[in-house]
Amino acid sequence: MSRRITLPPWLAHALRAQRGPVPWSAVTRGALAAGPLLLAAVLVERTSLGVVAAIAAMLAGINDRPGSRRAAVRRLGVPAAAGAVGLLVGTYGGAHLTAVPLTLLLTGLGLAAGGISAVGPVASGAGTQLLVAAAIGAGMPVAEAGWQRALAFLAGAGWLLVLRLALPTPGALAGDYRFDGERDAVAGVYDAVADLLEAVAGEAALGRRKALSTALDHAQDALTGPRLRRYASSATERRLHAQYAAALPLAEAATALAWAGEPIAERAAEGPRRLAAAVRENTGTGPLPAPSRAVPALRALDDALLRAAEAFDRSGDAEHRPPARRRGPKEILRAAFGSGGREYGLRVALCFGASAAIAQALHHTRWYGSHQHWYWLPATAVFLVKPDLGPLASRVLCRAAGTVLGALLFAGFAAVLPRPGGLIVLVAVCGALVPAATRHFAAQTAVVTVLVLALVMVGGEPQASASRIGETLLACALVLLVGHLPMPGKHGGGVRGRLAAAGRAAHTYLAHVLSESGDRGERWALRREAYRTLAEARSAIALAAAELPALARHTEGTDAVAAVLERLVDTTTACAVHLDETGRLTARHTRQLEDLAAELTRGGQRHGVAVPRMPVVARLSG
Repeated sequence: MSRRITLPPWLAHALRAQRGPVPWSAVTRGALAAGPLLLAAVLVERTSLGVVAAIAAMLAGINDRPGSRRAAVRRLGVPAAAGAVGLLVGTYGGAHLTAVPLTLLLTGLGLAAGGISAVGPVASGAGTQLLVAAAIGAGMPVAEAGWQRALAFLAGAGWLLVLRLALPTPGALAGDYRFDGERDAVAGVYDAVADLLEAVAGEAALGRRKALSTALDHAQDALTGPRLRRYASSATERRLHAQYAAALPLAEAATALAWAGEPIAERAAEGPRRLAAAVRENTGTGPLPAPSRAVPALRALDDALLRAAEAFDRSGDAEHRPPARRRGPKEILRAAFGSGGREYGLRVALCFGASAAIAQALHHTRWYGSHQHWYWLPATAVFLVKPDLGPLASRVLCRAAGTVLGALLFAGFAAVLPRPGGLIVLVAVCGALVPAATRHFAAQTAVVTVLVLALVMVGGEPQASASRIGETLLACALVLLVGHLPMPGKHGGGVRGRLAAAGRAAHTYLAHVLSESGDRGERWALRREAYRTLAEARSAIALAAAELPALARHTEGTDAVAAVLERLVDTTTACAVHLDETGRLTARHTRQLEDLAAELTRGGQRHGVAVPRMPVVARLSG
């Protein structure tokens, strides 16, 4: 009898790759970004600025993930702006400061960027590009002034953003150029509702409810990105917004049915399926299945289906703005300066500052010989210290393996390719591969290593594969050491900060439901924030659990707190639907809320999570 080998979590994570279709649109954009920019700069004899622009395009390509054009503006634009600022600060710091003040400057930048990175994915990308660009500005020998380099950086990232906004996409090929991902994202919500309804009384219900929450988050991000006008500019777009808004009560009713756990008729899922098809094909809904109104949640589902059908039939004259994420300045500051932001900021500052100090010491003692790229070491440490790229051990293993592979590949290419033409083609090929390689950190590292080494040679420096491997291994050792050092406060501050944010969102959502407010738009916005913050906490917990045992033990038990929060938000949703239909809560609803609130308080105290005390609910029971 064969025994199944179980890998430790940190090793299993390092070997796991994301799945999905090849993002051919992003591959095309990558091929047209860094390589052509570098070629144009070489032709006009401004190679050094072309190298800066190509680096910016590469970094933007790493952030060029699937989603709508509107969401891409923030996802690519904000980190690019931060990178330009970092390049400006680093260039003038490197030109006017000696080694010790420069190290202190970079350490301070690391502290600020680390705290900012705890706010969210876009802020994390901005913090990363700020530090990487600051290291490049301080260490890369370029004749141009700092403001010229910053403009070149913005031009490189801006060119990729222009390609993102202008080039045809699969949506355009279907005859709808204005929408790139928005229509599929809204249709995905209706499909997720149908999936949940099909699994209402089964074991898969919890997973389907999580998938529904993810689909809602994705659609919300696709529709609520930055716009030139305050409102949707076309009837078609307004109609799509109305279709998303019509999905919110359906999702609410489906969640309430899943909470009840009682079997329902199979035809209940047919209506959302037909609505999903109508969104994708931009057509009418056609006949919907006959209603079934046996319980309050089913009545809510049927009413939501009726309102959705009406929304689909309208011409799109009215504006239905999707609820934007509720992140005010107070929440942002709490995330940046809370326990998670402080812990991450200290680790980033220590890694970035120490790597910069070591790199400069080695550089000034001529360990590098004639190579002028000491900035590689702190720039590598920035990527390694980022927790949103995976557990620490996984990041280190993937980075080391990817760098060795990429450096060896480039050594072979450099021996046979003509210069600079062959290297420029190699840059273009690697730019195209970056979006496809983001599904695994080692593959991404290998592609980026080849691209960076090619840029270095085009810039006039000799082949540097060996030193690139040495600096990466040194950065890996440094980040592993810093990652296990004791810090002020508790380890796992990022996880506890995410859980605390989810607890506050759940408290606000429950208080609104119990207030019996008639503002359903506000309720849906609060519900989305509660589920979104909970999903972020779940992701942070999963990453922490895959760390080495010395780090993973600091967050043990936090998954149980997240599970209680999840049941509490589901129960709150069921209460909202029941109150809409009957005006009173049943004893089951109030008992569940009270038990979960008490369990959440005990779990928060046991694991050091600051969750607010939930509102009293007994007065609403019937």
